Amino acid sequence: MDLAGGSVNAELDDRDVIEYFKRSYRAVDGLWFMKVEERYGFDTALEIDDDVWRVMPKIQARALKSIMNESNGLESLARCFTAKLSLEEFEFASTCDGRCARFVVTRCPWHEIMVRAGRAELNERVGSRICWSELEVWASEFGDGIVPRRDRRICRGDESCEIEFELKNGAEH
Repeated sequence: MDLAGGSVNAELDDRDVIEYFKRSYRAVDGLWFMKVEERYGFDTALEIDDDVWRVMPKIQARALKSIMNESNGLESLARCFTAKLSLEEFEFASTCDGRCARFVVTRCPWHEIMVRAGRAELNERVGSRICWSELEVWASEFGDGIVPRRDRRICRGDESCEIEFELKNGAEH
């Protein structure tokens, strides 16, 4: 088999390519965290992780807004956040009534990764900080009048995560 100048990509279908990048994306997230943790400790790694996850959701939200032809507003946020959760293989149900978008997550792949890595005892510390940062950024990317709220959390031992994005009083949808 001569691979010089050839295209291995021709042997991979779209699902293979997606799986490759999905695994790489998830692996690099945990890998860099563990390397920073080894060198500087857990608290510093979590602080840097928080900095990263205050930028990544901007990239994700803006990309999905563009791809999906969405603009600002709660309904656009609900559609784009639904796409994000679907792409990342969360299991969830969602509703949007024009004033509040609700998501009930029953399976979180990030939680499962932490459990498989033997780091379940750190999951609540990571999830409570990083997920909250993500939600704040997602809300801000779709307008000043949208605020996130989160009650239940899988990482805390609840059966589901309950996430809401609400319009502040007086905000337009």
